[in-house]
Amino acid sequence: MSRPYQGLVGFLLGGAIILGWALLLGADLFVPGLAGHAGPGAAGRILLQCWLNVGLFIVAHDAMHGTLVPGRPGVNRAVGRTCLFLYAGFSFDRLRAMHCLHHRHPGTAADPDFNAMAPGRFLPWFWRFLRHYFGWRQFLSLGVASLVLLGLGVGLARLLLFWALPALLSAVQLFTFGTFLPHRHDDRGFADRHNARSQDFPTLLSLLTCFHFGYHHEHHLRPDVPWWGLPQLRRGARRAVRVDG
Repeated sequence: MSRPYQGLVGFLLGGAIILGWALLLGADLFVPGLAGHAGPGAAGRILLQCWLNVGLFIVAHDAMHGTLVPGRPGVNRAVGRTCLFLYAGFSFDRLRAMHCLHHRHPGTAADPDFNAMAPGRFLPWFWRFLRHYFGWRQFLSLGVASLVLLGLGVGLARLLLFWALPALLSAVQLFTFGTFLPHRHDDRGFADRHNARSQDFPTLLSLLTCFHFGYHHEHHLRPDVPWWGLPQLRRGARRAVRVDG
């Protein structure tokens, strides 16, 4: 069920994330007077760019579910394709098909995001995740973009530190908080067929880690709710546990 003004809020938040990503990256790559490539200022910008990369993917994820702007499939496709192209040259249609399989068969061998051979081990699972999603299209897109940026006079050090490194770190961040922690197998088991659990993070930490995608059980229960609505669902789940207890 769509929330009042969900489309407007989603479009504005998505636009702010895309604009913030573009402005910060443009400044880091092209502004000569910006601080050097070392020190806390540079580290802070790298981490912020990493977080905005995560944001690009989460906006595209909402577009896959049609929750970015409900009832406007063309807008969802356009924004989703833009975000995934900027992120790493991904195909929106292919990722949407894979994500539908993830929701249909979560945490099973039929789930493309799950590693049934190593359901509790980070590195083998992450390596499978990378091999599954990063193919020739991504390497070609990133290679062409790198050559264009180098041709425009961007130094190699800036390119690696402020574009390549945040992109790689964001992949680790998305995998850790959006896939591995919610779906890994351990002694706790899972509450239901969604084979997902939520991280019990405060709202601000949840935003910083993965745009609330760590509230993952709530997302699987209600994929119609956008990322910014998940904290409310999580608070409701906590209240229900306290009442039942």
